[in-house]
Amino acid sequence: MRCLSIFTLFFVLLLSSNLYSQQTISGYVTDESSGEPLFGAMIFDTISKKGATANEYGFYSLTIPDHQGVLRFSYYGFQSQFILLDGTKTEINVALGTSVKEIEEIVVNASDARKSTEQTNAGTFELSLDKVEKLPVLLGEKDVIKTLQLMPGVSSGGEGSSGLYVRGGGPDQNLILLDGVPIYNASHLFGFFSVFNNDALSKVTMVKGGFPARYGGRTSSVLDMRMKEGNLKKYNVEGSVGLISSKILVEGPIKKDKTGFIVSARRTYADLLAKPFLANQDNSGGYYFYDMNAKVHHKFNNKHHLYLSGYFGKDVASFKNKDTYENEENSYYNENKSGLGWGNAIGALRWNYRIGSKLFMNTTVTYSQYQFEIGNDTRSTTVTPTSTTEQVFQVKYLSNIVDWAGKSDFIWIPGNKHYIKFGAGDTYHTFKPGVFSATEETEGQVNNLVPSSNSVEFAHEAFAYIENDQKINNRLKINYGLHFSTFFVGKKNYNALQPRISGNTILTENSSLKFSYARTAQFIHLLSNTSIGLPTDLWVPATEKIPPILANQVSLGYNQLFGEKYNLVVEGYYKTMANLIQYKEGVSFIGNSEDWQNKVEVGRGWSYGGEIFLEKKKGTFTGWVGYTLSWTERQFDNINEGKPFPFTYDRRHDLSIAATYEFNDEWDLGAVFVLSSGRAVSLPTQQYSVAGNPVVGIGNSFYQGQINYLSSINGYRMPMYHRLDIGLNHTVQKKWGESIWSFSIYNVYNRLNAFFLFSEPNLNGGQTLNQVALFPIIPSVSWKFKLTELNSKK
Repeated sequence: MRCLSIFTLFFVLLLSSNLYSQQTISGYVTDESSGEPLFGAMIFDTISKKGATANEYGFYSLTIPDHQGVLRFSYYGFQSQFILLDGTKTEINVALGTSVKEIEEIVVNASDARKSTEQTNAGTFELSLDKVEKLPVLLGEKDVIKTLQLMPGVSSGGEGSSGLYVRGGGPDQNLILLDGVPIYNASHLFGFFSVFNNDALSKVTMVKGGFPARYGGRTSSVLDMRMKEGNLKKYNVEGSVGLISSKILVEGPIKKDKTGFIVSARRTYADLLAKPFLANQDNSGGYYFYDMNAKVHHKFNNKHHLYLSGYFGKDVASFKNKDTYENEENSYYNENKSGLGWGNAIGALRWNYRIGSKLFMNTTVTYSQYQFEIGNDTRSTTVTPTSTTEQVFQVKYLSNIVDWAGKSDFIWIPGNKHYIKFGAGDTYHTFKPGVFSATEETEGQVNNLVPSSNSVEFAHEAFAYIENDQKINNRLKINYGLHFSTFFVGKKNYNALQPRISGNTILTENSSLKFSYARTAQFIHLLSNTSIGLPTDLWVPATEKIPPILANQVSLGYNQLFGEKYNLVVEGYYKTMANLIQYKEGVSFIGNSEDWQNKVEVGRGWSYGGEIFLEKKKGTFTGWVGYTLSWTERQFDNINEGKPFPFTYDRRHDLSIAATYEFNDEWDLGAVFVLSSGRAVSLPTQQYSVAGNPVVGIGNSFYQGQINYLSSINGYRMPMYHRLDIGLNHTVQKKWGESIWSFSIYNVYNRLNAFFLFSEPNLNGGQTLNQVALFPIIPSVSWKFKLTELNSKK
C-alpha cells in the first residue's frame, strides 16, 4: 500500500512537470569596457516576473516557463539590455555598457535601493568604493578599513587605528578575506593604515551578524574583499602621490578577451626623505612599508576560468645609536641596533567551472603567512693601552603563522526559489607562537642567557557546509544552513556543529523585518598585550589546555526605504562568547621561555546593543548617520577577583556622520564627524620598583622596572573622543585622462584626543594623571591620475 502511494505521488509530479514545462537560462554578466564580472547584476523576465542575481563571478541561472519572453539585464550605473527569448538559446552572456539615459538610471536606482529590504542576511552590507575615494582621511591615505569604522557596530581600536572591533569582538575574531585567503594582520604603520589598496579592489562585503554557513573560523565578523580580475579589453594605468606614500596600478589584456592582468604597488617614502638629514649622525632611525597586489585571469572558454592572485606587504622599522666615552687611559664605544618588522604574504590559485546551467564550481588552493620579528643588537668595545675587548648582546623574538589550504565550493540553483551553496575544505596550520633567543658573546665565547624557546604547533582545520537561500513566498525569504568544522592539534580533536539561520519578512514594498541566529567556532587565538604599542600579534591554536572560542549571536532588524533616496536600518543584537583568553595580570608576551599556555587565563564575554543607520543614497548631497549603543564585558576567574569588567574597546556610545556634496562635475566636498565614549583603561593605584628581566639587561646591569597595582581592570574611562575632518576633491578631465587633486584637513578644530594615559608622582605625594595626544590638526594633499590616452592608440 505504501509503495502504491509513493508511485501515485511520483506519477502526479511527473504529469504536472509535463504540463508545466520550463527552461533554464544561464550565463555571465560583465562590464563591456573591462570584462570585469558584475556581481549583483539583476536578470528579470518581464513576462513571468521571475528574476535572478549574478554571483561574484558574474554567473547567473534563471528558470522560467518555456515561452517566448523578454529578459532585462540591469546593474547600477549601467545601461540595461533587453533580450528576446526565441526558445533556442539556453546560454546568454551579456556585457553591459555605462548608462547614458536618465530613464535607465531611475529604473536601476530604484531596483538597487530595494536590495537592502530584499536581502536575506541581517547585519550584512556592501561598501561602495566610491565612498572611500570621496571621504577625507588621515594624511590623504584612502582606506577601506577607515570607512568601515564609520558604520554602526564597527569601531576602531583608537586614534588613527585601522583595527576593527565588531559587536564586542576582538580583532582576531574578524575573518578578513582577500580573494578568499585570510589576512592575519591588516595594519601598516603601527595600526594607522590598513594593508588594502582601494584601487585594486572590486567588491567589499561585511557581515556582522547573520553569518551564512559558507563562512567559518571566526566568531565576530566577516570582511570579504575581492580584487579586480584584470582588464580583458584595454590597458589602464592609474596612481597617486601623497604626503607619505605613492602607489600605482597597471592592468590590461595579455591576450584580448582571453587573458588579463592587474598589478598594484604602494610604498611609503618617509625614510627616503629623512635619510639626508640623518646622515653622519650617531642617533638615527627609519621606517617604511610597502605592499603589492597582483592577479592574472585566463578565460579558457565560457565554462572554464583560471585565476592566480597574490598579496605581499611588509613594515620595517630600524633604530640605531652610538655613544663614546673616554678617560685618561681607556676608551669605551657602544653601538645599539634595534629592528622591528611584520608582514603578510598570501597567494591563491582558483579554478571556476560551470558544470551546467544550474551548477557552478569554484576550487581554490591558497597560501597565507603572517610574521612578526623584533630584535636588538648591542656591541660594547673597551680599548685599553694593552688590549681591546668586545662584548655582543643579542635578543631576537620571532612569531609567525603559515597556512596551506584547499577547498571546493559549489553553487546549485535548482529553481528560482532555491539558491544552494555547499562545499568542503581543509587548512594545514603551522604556528610559531614565540621563537625567543638571547645570547652574550665575549672574546668569541657565546653564552645563552635564556634557553631558546622554539615551540612549533601543527594543526588541521577541516570543514564542510551547506546553505540554502530559499524564497518561501512573496513575503518571506530565509537563509539556513549548517557549518561543521573539526580541528586536530596534538592528541586533541575538537568538533563544532554550527547552525545558521537568517530570515527576511517583507512587510510592505519598502519595508522589511529581519532576524538571524548564528553559532560560530574559532580554533585560533590572538595573544595581545594592550600596554605595548607594537603589532605583537601572537597567533596560537586551541590546544589540549586551551579550548576554541564558541559564540552565539541573535539579532533582529527593521529596514525602511523612504522613496528612492533614503534608507533606514535599525538592528539589535545579543552575543555570548566562551573560551576567550587573556594574559594573566602582570604577564607579558616576552621575557622568558615559559610556555604561552601558562601565561593566559580562559574566560567568557558577552555583548549586546542597538544600531541605527540612516543613509541618503541619491542626489548631489549624499551620506549617512550611524549610531551604536552597546555594552561589552569580560569575565575571568583569576583576573579582577573574578568580577566582570568592561572590554578594552567597550564603547557605550559611538556616533559617526559622513557626507559628500557634489558642486559640479569637477568639485566635490566630503566631511566626517565622529564622537564616541572613551576607551576603558586600567590605571594603577600603586607602583613598586623591581629589577628588570636579565634578557633586556646590558652586561651585568639591569634596568629598573615597575609593577603596577590595579584596584580594578578597565575601571577608568578615557575622555570622550570626537573629531571633524573635511576634504575637497577637484577632478579635471585632460586629453591624456583624468587628474584628481584632494585637499583635506584631519581634526579641523584641533581636538587633542587622548592616545594613552599615564600617571607620575607629584609634590603632594600622590599621582598626577596625564594624557598624550597623537594627532593635532593635520592638513594634507594628494594627487591621483588615470591614464586613458593610451587606450585610444592602437
